[in-house]
Amino acid sequence: MTSARRRLAPEQRRAQLLDIGARLFADRPYEDVWIEEVAELAEVSRGLMYHYFPTKRDFFAAIVERESERLLDVTAPDSTLPVEEQVAAGLDAYFEHVASHRHGVRAINRGALSADADIRAIVDRELDAQQRRIVDALDPPAGERELVGVAVRGWIAFVRAVCMDWLDHPSIAESELRELCLRSLRGMLSGRLD
Repeated sequence: MTSARRRLAPEQRRAQLLDIGARLFADRPYEDVWIEEVAELAEVSRGLMYHYFPTKRDFFAAIVERESERLLDVTAPDSTLPVEEQVAAGLDAYFEHVASHRHGVRAINRGALSADADIRAIVDRELDAQQRRIVDALDPPAGERELVGVAVRGWIAFVRAVCMDWLDHPSIAESELRELCLRSLRGMLSGRLD
């Protein structure tokens, strides 16, 4: 027996498809996710899937793009705060986002490892923006800006790796994770965070 299909507004349907895709891509390699399965889970035709996303690559890119934008939105700094408080608030927002959007965050990490240069470019744009925010807040002397930028980029990669591990080991308290990440950045920046 076939269930009746539910009509959704185009933006709701697109969001539903992206949510399903994020769940699937979070748990499986790219090649193991099938558009037909996404359509079946959403109770839509394959044709409708292809109406929204012409190819599987376009579908995956849309998931990575949406999650990258979400990350930038939730971690937007409050420039009225001291630098360390800005970073701590950004970390808190990131941890909350990781906990509540685990599938999307995992999908972004898969995108970062993608062989597709355009998909990696989406992730790189988000990482560049995060790096620029922190370096701008630190406002290092011109001669140190590049070195600080490299340290911050490495720290962002560290935070992401730690958070992926945290999703697999949720017994670690968020407060411990926060302090670990802040201590790491303080150490990398040799007092520039204060």
